Amino acid sequence: MTKKVYQLKMTLVGSKPKIWRQIIVNPDTLLVDLHRIIQTTMGWSNSHLHQFNDRTYVYAPKEFELEHSKNSRTIKLNPLLKKEKERIIYEYDFGDGWEHEIILEKILEDDEKNQIPRCIGGKRNCPPEDCGGIWGYEDLLKIISDKKHEDYKEMTEWLGEKFDPEYFNLTATNKLLKKKDFGCIWL
Repeated sequence: MTKKVYQLKMTLVGSKPKIWRQIIVNPDTLLVDLHRIIQTTMGWSNSHLHQFNDRTYVYAPKEFELEHSKNSRTIKLNPLLKKEKERIIYEYDFGDGWEHEIILEKILEDDEKNQIPRCIGGKRNCPPEDCGGIWGYEDLLKIISDKKHEDYKEMTEWLGEKFDPEYFNLTATNKLLKKKDFGCIWL
């Protein structure tokens, strides 16, 4: 038996080279669950506020008390993305301003035996939390690529471990998506 599913591509706006993920989700996924799926597939730690924007409305959990926003806990994806090539914006961490463009690439028939949601592709590691947005991330990459840079030691200590900007593990991501809350960390 088959059912309709959405193939979405999420790209971190301003990333060069592009940091992106392709996922398969049910069209009736609640936005609050899509947030959890994005957190897991991108590699974020769910430690900041977020919102969706379809250029008409802003959607966020009601407890965020964002002025004029609709409750993302009650809104499904399919009223926002109905046709291929339609897009919405997902913003995470209003201080750093991580914007993700989400495009409905394809509406597919999928075997009900397949894992939903699932990640089918991606490139590059997610930037570390609290590194200052896309511009701070670019600076971080310059610093950690030059052991002679005056801030190298401080930055590598702040990272706490070796950071590989090219790393992305599709298998590990899909294992997380099978867990409760789609593997999203709750702090």
